[in-house]
Amino acid sequence: MAEREVLETDVLVVGGGPAGLAAAIRFKDLLDAHNKTASPKLEASVMVVEKGAEIGAHSLSGAVLDPSSLAELIPDFKAKGAPVETAVTEDHVYMLTGGGQFRLPIVPPPLQNHGNYVISLNQLVKWLGAQAEARGIDVLAGFPAAEVLYEGDRVVGVRTGDKGIDKHGQRKSNFEAGVDLRAKVTILAEGARGSLTKQLVPRLKLDAGRFPQVYTLGVKELWEVPKGRLARGAVLHTMGFPLGSETFGGGFVYGFTEERVSVGLVVGLDYRDPFLDPHGLFQRYKEHPLLRRLLEGGKMVRYGARTITEGGWYSIPRPYADGVLLVGEAAGYLNAMRLKGIHLAIKTGMLAAETALDALVAGDTSATRLKAFEDKVAGSSVKRELWKVRNFHQGFKHGLLWGLIHSGLQMATGGRGLVDPMTPSKGYAEIETLDDYYDDGVRRESFERKKVDGKLTFDRLTDVYHSGTKHDEDQPAHLHVADTTVCETRCREEYGNPCEKFCPAAVYEMVPKADTAKDLRLQINFSNCVHCKTCDVMDPYQIITWVTPEGGGGPRYDDL
Repeated sequence: MAEREVLETDVLVVGGGPAGLAAAIRFKDLLDAHNKTASPKLEASVMVVEKGAEIGAHSLSGAVLDPSSLAELIPDFKAKGAPVETAVTEDHVYMLTGGGQFRLPIVPPPLQNHGNYVISLNQLVKWLGAQAEARGIDVLAGFPAAEVLYEGDRVVGVRTGDKGIDKHGQRKSNFEAGVDLRAKVTILAEGARGSLTKQLVPRLKLDAGRFPQVYTLGVKELWEVPKGRLARGAVLHTMGFPLGSETFGGGFVYGFTEERVSVGLVVGLDYRDPFLDPHGLFQRYKEHPLLRRLLEGGKMVRYGARTITEGGWYSIPRPYADGVLLVGEAAGYLNAMRLKGIHLAIKTGMLAAETALDALVAGDTSATRLKAFEDKVAGSSVKRELWKVRNFHQGFKHGLLWGLIHSGLQMATGGRGLVDPMTPSKGYAEIETLDDYYDDGVRRESFERKKVDGKLTFDRLTDVYHSGTKHDEDQPAHLHVADTTVCETRCREEYGNPCEKFCPAAVYEMVPKADTAKDLRLQINFSNCVHCKTCDVMDPYQIITWVTPEGGGGPRYDDL
């Protein structure tokens, strides 16, 4: 067994997104302030590890930024060059039908964005990374955290992934064993469906008494369009087409600059139709006359996809245990009604930093001491905001019309609605078999994707190319399927292999076996993976596990 290097730090942040970098920056600022007045001084260090090849490479969002938390973290963020040049200038909400649209005369308050900014999360995270490094914080990109380190049930750090393993599991000449990063406090800031958080929560029973987490999938493209198509700072949100009334979700178009437009579709990962294809729906979305007028004649320049944590307040697990805190979307701090989570990620990262510093000063990093994080969240703007939307996603359980009615009632009653708490979605378990969903006597046996034109609409592989995704193909697949015979038999018969449809990157493919054209086997094209985690969320048998690939692999979401 290879000898592993051990590095020690006081606070270890796993994930170099807005939550993780905010935690590191806040901790260092508070530590410096503490040591100016306290005696004796506290000698403490903070480190950030990130799986992407560089900070920001895996950061993807719509995105409209509520700057309140950023202003609290770095009050002079504008003077320091934060990439927030595009203030929101106008808001519009449309209800779309197959060929027409109706613009709401009044924009609902949660979707009013006066004072907010249209941003690239990738650019913002890069800037935050530079702010962290300027403070002397160790920010290590290309180091995926592959395993939580425990002593009993106490978290004592993480182990990074080994490098230089070939596709057969054998060591190559460049093999390097992963490093054990040991810390007094570990802050998990992995984003939605974090691979370590997924393991830790059930092991420590942090979800006891909480609703199951629910997710959506966001698919996005960045376009260059002729000047004048959409005003800089314009924000459009849509409901309806191309989603059926029973499917949660909606679309967005943001004017990033006068010639750059972000367009995307969000689809709830609690849909019923086993043949639902989010990427295909996104292509149909762009064919709507409203979108076609904005995009036609332009050029698609970037693509990305990611899951979004939307269960709400009742789905947030206990965010602390011995030696560990959960922040941002790793815990589920996101306002689905406002379509915003960046400011909540930053704020929870800051509160975690305050808690970690207090714990180190006291010499106690037990769960009893770290519970202060949950108390701080409960007394902050985070709970005040999320409590008002605590039943939002649950309200759409019976379709769009009832969801809109429930949303109105919840806004009028401070989040309560008719019932509090409302019955939660079953997430992936909402998907129905082919026999149950297509119960009109005409069962669908096959699935065909609509042809694309390569100008307005694109296939998965073209979009993956524009995500900048790269993985060394001579490494073990980072998508683990516990039993592929389930895919070839039960799943094929019962659901029609939905992994081929829900994956927005053409990772999963049922191909003929070598000895027969009739029988199929699962082929995993893991080098296409954009790290969205949809398969880990939506597989009806829950036998797919997403783990971190070799460090630096994955998408490069430049400007997204």
